[in-house]
Amino acid sequence: MYHSRPMHDGGLADRILFEDGEALVIDKPAGLAVDRPRAGGVSLDDYAPSLRLGFQRDPVAVHRLDRDTSGCLLLARNPKALKRFAAAFEAREVDKRYLGVVAGLLEADEGTIALSLSKISSADEGWRMIAAKKGKPSVTHWRKLAVIGERTLVEFRPETGRTHQIRIHALAGLGAPLLGDPIYGSGEGASRTMLHAAGLTVRRGEKPPIEAVAPLPADFLALGFTDPDAAGSPEAVAPADVAAPSDG
Repeated sequence: MYHSRPMHDGGLADRILFEDGEALVIDKPAGLAVDRPRAGGVSLDDYAPSLRLGFQRDPVAVHRLDRDTSGCLLLARNPKALKRFAAAFEAREVDKRYLGVVAGLLEADEGTIALSLSKISSADEGWRMIAAKKGKPSVTHWRKLAVIGERTLVEFRPETGRTHQIRIHALAGLGAPLLGDPIYGSGEGASRTMLHAAGLTVRRGEKPPIEAVAPLPADFLALGFTDPDAAGSPEAVAPADVAAPSDG
């Protein structure tokens, strides 16, 4: 069931994309951490009571999105559902679709990135993921949707779910980081890493699948890109003479 529920308590109930007896999918806003930050601050837990909607338990996140990443986040309403959904992610019975703005131009129109990823850490730069032969395998399919100036809107469909997978795949696989990414790019051009979890489908055997679509956020639209899921929205590459938006 796809709908939006009005609410008045300052929670997230107005961002519900899917709801049934065992699951919720919300359109997580950029800037909201799923887990409580080590340094403290607001997280999803602070808003969980507003998502009970008559149930006794707070819903629990099944997977993780980076704090900067907006879009579809699956929540389980009970422990049995949490276990089943976690198993579905592990078995790759979940289809994920992301939209990202890459800070550069791409020669090809589509392709597949297959890299082994490993985590490294240093005192100066903290931790990050790198492409390494001895790392864990990761696969992402991608497709170019639109170009405005020196920026490219890209659709990403990851097969695996490694930490920072799309962010490091953009840099190491496409040759250009996501716009605004402070770890794998310069951090310039946007107030956050421009990555959005636009679609989520979770297969549930004989039950109808969980399906949700999160609309393109305002900061993507402000860069001049249109929502490829909106009716009549073009997915073709924009004309080359479209002016690039200002970073200011």
